[in-house]
Amino acid sequence: MSAIPEVSVVMSVYNGAETLVETLQSVLTQEDVDFELIVVDDGSTDDSGRIVDECAARDRRVVVVHQENAGLTRALIAGCRLARAELIARQDAGDRSRPGRLRLQRTLIESDPEIVLVTCHSQHIAPEGEPLYVATALPGDEIRRSLLHDGVDSIRGLTAHGSAMFRREAYLCAGGYRAQFRFAQDLDLWIRLAKLGTIAVVPEVLFEVRFEPKAISGINRLEQLESARIAIALRDAPPGKEAELLEEAAHITRRRRATSGDEANALYFVASCLRRAHDSRWRRYAWRAVRRNPLHLRAWARLLTNR
Repeated sequence: MSAIPEVSVVMSVYNGAETLVETLQSVLTQEDVDFELIVVDDGSTDDSGRIVDECAARDRRVVVVHQENAGLTRALIAGCRLARAELIARQDAGDRSRPGRLRLQRTLIESDPEIVLVTCHSQHIAPEGEPLYVATALPGDEIRRSLLHDGVDSIRGLTAHGSAMFRREAYLCAGGYRAQFRFAQDLDLWIRLAKLGTIAVVPEVLFEVRFEPKAISGINRLEQLESARIAIALRDAPPGKEAELLEEAAHITRRRRATSGDEANALYFVASCLRRAHDSRWRRYAWRAVRRNPLHLRAWARLLTNR
């Protein structure tokens, strides 16, 4: 690849082979945009590395980096460092970009030089693809105001980390992803980007987020909140406090992995969403919840009352 693309799509994968092909295809079938797809294989021990290598061999737009497992943030730092385009779009493994996503976001961000960050509405889906709910983005000016002024209990950002497109120049000016943030690394970056310009929203569902019962955001919610608090403290900190707060962020690590009880709760959440949508497939997830935790009383209650 020699010509500079219009968009660099940056993605990290760690043991995501089961849904990786679907994710890659959702990007590679995007039309009317000249792009490169940078995939960082973050030390996967499943077939992820082989899948992305074979994809790169077939499609010259795909650039693959293999590294020892270092976590999402460091993988994104590595990927964004390689980005050649003026615009960087995020993509998460397991999730999908809907047709037109890159074109519509590129058109919007290029319509105004003051726009530094673009998002869209996101459809959240169950592990097997069933629609759960739509996360609707606030207007861009409201997102920016929240990022610059709200506290940890009310701050609102993008509908999904992978829904973002931002200017590479602004990313570099803001300091990029900070390695100290293993959690809430996206919020930390959005806050710093919001200081540099405006935020815009394509008012369409252009991104799909797959709900994963073992996802970091669900199992390590306490770590996410602690990291978000530090990101906000950094936003409001007086000169001289940054190093101390970044050191605090660096010491927040994953305290535990998913238990059968955690997975049961997550599966029950999926069942509840589907039930509210009058989707009969909720029973399948409720049964999976009680198999993971036979004492999950709420799941049993739903199944026994059949409602």
